[in-house]
Amino acid sequence: MLCLRQVCLFTLRHYQARTLSSDLLLSQINSCTHEDEVFSLVRRNKARMSEKHVGIALNMLWQLQKKRPLLLRTSDYVRSHSQFLTLCILAENKVEHMENEAIVDTLYSLLRLSVEDHDSLTEALVTEAWKRLERLSLPALSKFARCLYKQHRHFSPITGEVAHIVDMKLDSIQDIRILSVLMISISDVISQSFRDRLLQKAGQLLEEKNEVHFNYAKRTLQFLQNVKLRYHPLLEKCNKIFLKSACHLDIHSINFILGLYEQLGFDNAEFRLVAKQLLSETIDDYDDPETFTKLFYNLGPMAGSKVRVRLLTTAEYMAEKFSSHQVLLILKAMQKMKCGNSHLLKKIASVLHKHLDSYHVLQLVKLTQYLVALRCQNPELMAKLKKLLFGCLKSSVIPADIAAIIRVLAMLPSFQVEEVTINKVAAVLPQFSLPHLNCIATALVKWNHYDQLPRQNSSKLCVKLLQKLNDCGLQRLQKANNLNLLLEELTHVNGEWLEEVISEETMATCQRLIDQITWANVVPLSCFLLKTNYRCPLLLDRIASVTAENIDKIHPSEIYFILFLFSALNYDPPANEEFFESCIQHLTSNLSSFETHHLVLFGHVLAVAGYFPPVLITKIFNVSFLSQLDAQLKVLPTSLKKRVHMHLMKLNRAVCLECPEFHIPWFHERYCQHVYHSRSSRINPLRQHVHRMLAEILGGSHYARISVLTPYYYEIDFECVLDENKKPLSYMAHTMSLDDMGGMHLRHDSKDEGRKALPPGAQRIALDFLDSKAFSKDSHHLKGEPAVKKRHLEMLGYRVVQIPHFEWNSMGLSTKDEQVEYLRKHLYGTQ
Repeated sequence: MLCLRQVCLFTLRHYQARTLSSDLLLSQINSCTHEDEVFSLVRRNKARMSEKHVGIALNMLWQLQKKRPLLLRTSDYVRSHSQFLTLCILAENKVEHMENEAIVDTLYSLLRLSVEDHDSLTEALVTEAWKRLERLSLPALSKFARCLYKQHRHFSPITGEVAHIVDMKLDSIQDIRILSVLMISISDVISQSFRDRLLQKAGQLLEEKNEVHFNYAKRTLQFLQNVKLRYHPLLEKCNKIFLKSACHLDIHSINFILGLYEQLGFDNAEFRLVAKQLLSETIDDYDDPETFTKLFYNLGPMAGSKVRVRLLTTAEYMAEKFSSHQVLLILKAMQKMKCGNSHLLKKIASVLHKHLDSYHVLQLVKLTQYLVALRCQNPELMAKLKKLLFGCLKSSVIPADIAAIIRVLAMLPSFQVEEVTINKVAAVLPQFSLPHLNCIATALVKWNHYDQLPRQNSSKLCVKLLQKLNDCGLQRLQKANNLNLLLEELTHVNGEWLEEVISEETMATCQRLIDQITWANVVPLSCFLLKTNYRCPLLLDRIASVTAENIDKIHPSEIYFILFLFSALNYDPPANEEFFESCIQHLTSNLSSFETHHLVLFGHVLAVAGYFPPVLITKIFNVSFLSQLDAQLKVLPTSLKKRVHMHLMKLNRAVCLECPEFHIPWFHERYCQHVYHSRSSRINPLRQHVHRMLAEILGGSHYARISVLTPYYYEIDFECVLDENKKPLSYMAHTMSLDDMGGMHLRHDSKDEGRKALPPGAQRIALDFLDSKAFSKDSHHLKGEPAVKKRHLEMLGYRVVQIPHFEWNSMGLSTKDEQVEYLRKHLYGTQ
């Protein structure tokens, strides 16, 4: 008994002494201010270092690096130090004895110190953490998942097990920091239903916290990009956080956010305004190539002329220092800016020669695309690019890469197609998707049209290949059994191949899969139908019913594309009033969530359909709203800016004519004068021909005016006036004959003497020729815009005569006499 007591006392004293010594060593490690101090402690105490000491020592090495600016970190020095190797050996021997959190912390520190993924300690830590996966706390699980993501284990079984645990414990996660890291880490191994649960949870946590650090919002945005989903509710919440956290924004975070917005197809003018102001204020602070490239890429497209000149001058000065990736970004920004600055292009072309061999195939494709768009005049550079692209084409086995190369080769004006190119396409043909087939068909047609096929044999091969390609596309559509997958492909299909080859089969396939139309795919389907210009009642009625039944599930901003479809095609579904009213109610109850230019586009679409919601109209035609719109338009892309300006004018015109009770003034006179007077066009031969026939019918050329601008700036092909006895009245101010005018540019102001008051009983007649664009593709049904024009001209006092192209170009009007008689009947209303 006495011996046992002595043994216990000895053990206790030994344990106490070791604990005191260990605490002292821990305290010494934690108080280190330099890596060499840590290594000195390791050298002197390696024999008695426990697993806890080792883990904290490795963590301290990372914490010391973390405190320094990125350029001043010395990770290479740390990894190459002999005592670092000692620490790693000690850690590897003690991995099994480490606590759960210590294992994860050690792994994280090693990866931040850039230790290689296949290092034996790293692999041992990953394996041990995998064994204890279900016992890890949520913070530790989040950190471990981040380590796996950093090691590019996106599809690893470990990542799958992490996803399963997150799925089981999702309801218990109440920290957006933990959830945002987990979402990114498991994004490649989750199902669609699990993805939707994650989105709902993230939205809930972003709402519950009063203040959310913008880093968590950035991670949420990264998750959306990983799963390639433009989920508006979450995007808008993240955007609000970014706006509230404007003081934390810098060039790097702005570049990150705008980059993800671009990839997701999301934009926010308010954030752009904030970014523009912050970047403009610090424009002189970025003198290194990396940060200047980010500045140029993000500020250039929305900067004013003076700032653009400064950016271009600096880019030219810095061109020699740009890396291969930075050159691509500069060129992409120049394309967005529509800026073909010859001096900068010349500089970049000289720099590109040393970078060309370092680009992979898709970078070469993008580079060629930018240079062609910017009209780069450097034959030597373009010749080298052709050679590299052709080499990639011969060696590539990836269908997407082959299609991309062929698409960009077709952009080059002097590319001569070789037989090997045609054979390469033929070999991979069955593996191409519809977008790939589309761009290859476009290239083959162009090469054949411009005689870029060197031999007759090549031309025949090209024609045969095109026939096979068309058959392949049709077969792919006939075999399609999933509407969602089909719409993903059709989103990127356009042009003549869609219109002339696969449009009918595509519509047949969509009708065959009509039962698969749900609230989740009505928007992409509506966008596709808009692109095809098909008026298919079966599909349109299904879209309308699904939308009306699930209106609360569809984001308000996406209702625009559905309404645009019905408005543009001038189609009324069976429950037309109920459909439009439910959409309008959904829109007007969420007005605060829209940007100003979106409301203008909504207003115009509804106006074309004949709807003028008072709450929307009064909001748009308000001084403060229009001032805000002017500010936001300055940072929008040029094409969108022009579109919004034009649609605001059309909405203003529609409200003035159809809703005078709103008392909205017409304030687009100067805008219209600028647009129409700068867009002068020559009178085409058809108009000259018709004008002569009208002169024959009416008794002289001075009885009909050509290319007339009406009040509110509608342009009509011909105008004439008949008195109460249906006799023509002369325009004395326009007595010169058309032959005397030759090719004169004709414009008539909306307030010229042709608008003098008419005698009692007289009537103005507007004669308009309608081409194929005025009708939906599969019918003679008039589309929305031409129908509105007719409605408005009638409100202005005209009798409108619209001449459809399919009547004017028909066999029944093949002679001049038949055409004259046709016009006579329509003018005098005897048809």
